[in-house]
Amino acid sequence: MLYDAYEMQRSMLAGASALANIGAGWMQNPANPFAYSGMGPIVASALDVFAHASAARGKPEFGIATTIVDGREVEVREEVVLSKPFGDLKHFAREGVEGSPRLLIVAPMSGHYATLLRGTVERMLPKHDVFITDWADAKLVPVSEGSFDLDDYIDYLIAFLDHIGPGAHMLAVCQPSVPSYAAAAIMSEDDHPARPRTLTMMGGPIDTREAPTAVNDVAIDRPHAWFQRNVIATIPYGYLGAGRAVYPGFLQLAGFMTMNLGSHLTSHWEMFKHLVAGDGESADSTKRFYDEYRSVCDMTAEFYLQTIDVVFQRHLLPKGELMHRGRRVDPAAIKDIALLAIEGERDDISGMGQTKAALAISTGLDDRLKHYHLARGVGHYGIFNGSKWRDTIAPVVEQWIAAHESHISLFSVISEPSGDSPDLKSLEA
Repeated sequence: MLYDAYEMQRSMLAGASALANIGAGWMQNPANPFAYSGMGPIVASALDVFAHASAARGKPEFGIATTIVDGREVEVREEVVLSKPFGDLKHFAREGVEGSPRLLIVAPMSGHYATLLRGTVERMLPKHDVFITDWADAKLVPVSEGSFDLDDYIDYLIAFLDHIGPGAHMLAVCQPSVPSYAAAAIMSEDDHPARPRTLTMMGGPIDTREAPTAVNDVAIDRPHAWFQRNVIATIPYGYLGAGRAVYPGFLQLAGFMTMNLGSHLTSHWEMFKHLVAGDGESADSTKRFYDEYRSVCDMTAEFYLQTIDVVFQRHLLPKGELMHRGRRVDPAAIKDIALLAIEGERDDISGMGQTKAALAISTGLDDRLKHYHLARGVGHYGIFNGSKWRDTIAPVVEQWIAAHESHISLFSVISEPSGDSPDLKSLEA
């Protein structure tokens, strides 16, 4: 019933959005005398804002056609190099460029598409051979393909790294920090040749007992059965995944929008004022953000419920009790994968200390292979997108990867608890 009600509302809003868009165009048409009245731009702008807010959205495109490598523009070709039912391994091949460090960016499976990390990919492309996990919308995966849970997620990451080959690096943004760390530990224990040289975790819930946020409180204040009863829906007929139990993306979006409702209302008010003033460039910038932010997909019920249980309620990874296919995930097994933990000072999704915990539980890893960076004045989204990411955070990641591209040297990398990140100084072996 939940999904049916959503589909009815979506259909109604899609029609209203189309009418509002037509109305906005008419109010701005030079042939319309009302366009020259004082109220014309105001009405047109209001209709434009409503039309954009209520429009139906599908999966966005990355749309990265070129990048700059060593001062010259090169073409970028998107290609799927490994396809699996619940996600593809996508490669951003740079024409005529070879020899760069290979980097697997692990996108969250948390309601948004991998394109939410477009800015992350764009920033890393000039110096890296970039791959990304392009997760599928669960409502488009037939039930015949089986289930997908946290164990499957870990298996996918191992398969993706195996396909990329030995010597790659891995960067996990937010939620996938946990399965990425688990995959690294398993591959280390197995002495897997394709285990990553470095693992960077950004704003990830490694240990949500540290500085719990409102998101964490929601997960622990309700019993597991509550989530099963109230947020799980069945995909209706009309989709390839009809009959599959999912956590709908529209619920995830509603939760995030409600949590920062004041900020979102302010953004739309500013967009309205920009349109009235004729500042289309500023208004378009806000529209582009919400085009991406409102594009959501569903995740399988089993993955969502297992994540709530394992990560947010029982904290199994930091306790050393996380199991994968019947075997314990041992954090101490990580001995030669350099770990970088990055947190935002103003992150209201993953509190300060939650990602840093990955360094503390890695008891088998030399301290010189651990590094912590606190991004001051940065919120959750700003860790991986925007000017702070491009100018202050990405250089830390680049330097970390470059420092460990060869195992010839070790690096002094532990920062002070304040989060001030010192320069990485080579200690020649």
